[in-house]
Amino acid sequence: MKKGIIMFMLLLSAAYFISCEKDDICAEGTPTTPSVVIEFYERDNRTQPKSVLNLRVIAENMETPVLFSGSDVTSANTIRIPLRTDADTTTYRLIYNATATNGTRNEDRITFNYTRNEIYVSRACGYKTHFYLGPDPNNDVLLQDTGDNFWISEVGVERTNIEDQNEAHIYIYF
Repeated sequence: MKKGIIMFMLLLSAAYFISCEKDDICAEGTPTTPSVVIEFYERDNRTQPKSVLNLRVIAENMETPVLFSGSDVTSANTIRIPLRTDADTTTYRLIYNATATNGTRNEDRITFNYTRNEIYVSRACGYKTHFYLGPDPNNDVLLQDTGDNFWISEVGVERTNIEDQNEAHIYIYF
């Protein structure tokens, strides 16, 4: 009887340790919530990538801009910006030539409308969120009228599923 109890306790302990997952560290490289990838293109030649001069991106109702490689301003033809995981809409102010003092600074607002799907990754990593633009394809990404001169002429949706950051989701022509 005593051997049976000891054997049962050993099997129970082994089962416990085998079923546990390492929960203290989320491994580097584990897929997390993706950002939306935006590529900028020449308005008149839609196959020609074009860098935005001194671009600053600020979320609605925020003062702190999105950081690009440690700076709040970038001159690039591709950017990655996060979407809100606690709401079905995110609005950003995209400021062209943000550091200019001679009046050439220009700001446009873009609103992303989407649905969210939370996916369990692990105890260490928690959840990640995938985004799906829409459900109305005519209102998934809106360029808002700010009353100023627009620097963005058109916004195109390339991929409605934002599940990774491998390819562009949005094209902006200016």
